[in-house]
Amino acid sequence: MAEPTDATGAPLPRGARRPRRLAVLGSPIAHSKSPALHRAAYDRLGLTDWAYERAEVGEGELAAYLDRLGPEWRGLSLTMPLKPEALEIADDVERLAERAGAVNTLLLADDGSRLGFNTDIGGIVRALADAGINEIRHGVLVGGGATAASALIAMAELGALSVEVCVRDAGRAASVVELGHAMGLVIETRPIARLAEHAPADLVISTVPGGTDLGMVPSDPIAAATLLDVAYAPWPTLLASSWLERGGRVVHGLEMLLHQALLQVRIFVGGDPLAPLPDEEGVLDVMRRAL
Repeated sequence: MAEPTDATGAPLPRGARRPRRLAVLGSPIAHSKSPALHRAAYDRLGLTDWAYERAEVGEGELAAYLDRLGPEWRGLSLTMPLKPEALEIADDVERLAERAGAVNTLLLADDGSRLGFNTDIGGIVRALADAGINEIRHGVLVGGGATAASALIAMAELGALSVEVCVRDAGRAASVVELGHAMGLVIETRPIARLAEHAPADLVISTVPGGTDLGMVPSDPIAAATLLDVAYAPWPTLLASSWLERGGRVVHGLEMLLHQALLQVRIFVGGDPLAPLPDEEGVLDVMRRAL
């Protein structure tokens, strides 16, 4: 039998040359577009016998799910509420995921070890780069959960010096504030109503669920900043709608999903989020069209 190749005829990495199973886990999960993204990528790479599915797995259920998996499993994508739990389960965790306190990707190695990664950070940075945003100084972060920590690190990578963290309950943002201080950022915790004030910024990232009503509308000065809303279902979110009504610029949450998924494909196929895929532009194109 001929060795499998990608669309350009280049041979695939050794670990990619046998049927594999993968899945995205979380709760709720029925809305996830990850299966469409990943299946498009593996088909383009010639991995037509790789299967990627979705499974409803709630908080505290990840360990038991992993224990039931056989050797054909290559990896898992993790979404709410499993990212902190995946961090604890992983045998080895990359530096960025450890700093964020969240693992959204588990590579199930052939030796049985579980390797943890965070592709949310890179997904945010790459999505913003596509929108022409490569550098900021002052950011505003809406929300204080696991994805907020990833967004804060992404802002730091873009050069942010200060970030306002807007939350309803300041106590829920304690870990994000601590992370910001550890990275040398000037961090201020503000109520959500801050978005309705005269508060200009370079970039606003919202990490709250898509159906969340923040109980306010953004001011014109703050809506002059680009908004990246990581939520994508339902779309547009209430916050994105308010932004657009004021003539503001919004980066769709699907852009982050697309780019973090590409990094996951790098991990599942080649084991390294920094190593480009064969025919990566073609892979990204078919993933984008799958959305």
